[in-house]
Amino acid sequence: MNVFVKPKTILITGATSGIGYEAVLQLLRLKNRLLITCRNQSRVESLINSLLNDRFDLSDINSLVSFPIVDLSNLDSINKFVEELLKKECTLDTLVLNAGLQYTGAQTVRRSVQKIELTFAVNHLSHHYLAQKLLPLLLKSKSPRIVITSSEVHNPKSPGGKIGKKASLGKLEGLKNSPTFLMIDGNTFFSADKAYKDTKLCNILLGKELSRRLSLKNIHMPVICWAPGLVIPRSKEGFFRYSRKYNEIGQILFSFFARDLFKITESPKKAGYILMSISTSDKYNEKRFRYISNKIERPGKMVLEDESISEEANDECKAKQLWDLSNKTIDRFLTRKLF
Repeated sequence: MNVFVKPKTILITGATSGIGYEAVLQLLRLKNRLLITCRNQSRVESLINSLLNDRFDLSDINSLVSFPIVDLSNLDSINKFVEELLKKECTLDTLVLNAGLQYTGAQTVRRSVQKIELTFAVNHLSHHYLAQKLLPLLLKSKSPRIVITSSEVHNPKSPGGKIGKKASLGKLEGLKNSPTFLMIDGNTFFSADKAYKDTKLCNILLGKELSRRLSLKNIHMPVICWAPGLVIPRSKEGFFRYSRKYNEIGQILFSFFARDLFKITESPKKAGYILMSISTSDKYNEKRFRYISNKIERPGKMVLEDESISEEANDECKAKQLWDLSNKTIDRFLTRKLF
């Protein structure tokens, strides 16, 4: 039985490479209409060339895909895009918040246009804003859905979460005190690796709190956070393209052992298929919050299943606090009423 419904209109971030791009290839083959955010015109042109190289006709690309310019590290850029899209009064069936930035290995902090730590700005704050502002377009759909790409590293007890510094937002002191904080928990020693793990925890707290707030308004839709597992492409693109700059030899060795020797990774193509499926399949149409993890069953074998989230990710008070503080951070730069 075909579990996929008729083609949808889907907005997806983080789709110019890696898992997102692989999902786009499969979504387009099913004739879904896509809005793919791109940081600049150069990324648009590169993405179109990639699609042509993957044997899509230009006529199909023009009819099925639009490429809005959105810099997810710039709140002004996001706001401009949102306002333009809302004016069009289109309908969105699925919002896929997939963009993920990691620059593990860097010793110094990188910042957005608004001077916000870059990992937090891209991985959490941009998606927090998009999820709220695009709700009117989602609620026009008969079957709306929000999908957020997180990671098992949000959980300090998971295999990936145990390595290095553990994810923890503490009492959110950094976010409380200044939008130009180093670490969300208020630590003044910057760790790019922990910054990434913390944002993956933020992703799940966002999904849970969004689902709760929608329920209070008697709005019920699937809000799905998922963990793709460890995905290491053989190309220089994809998720590790930034962190590779800081430790290329280490990344090469890590890739060899994890992907080729121990076989504990997922292929980009399979991860893209999973993202496509979660975004479109009736199998994932339960109108509630879910966390789904692509887990290692044995070397070379991954299993996708519902999984428990960490104790901190289950903290409803922290989810509410993160929501409110994220809105306050945005309001420092944009005077817009948020949900």
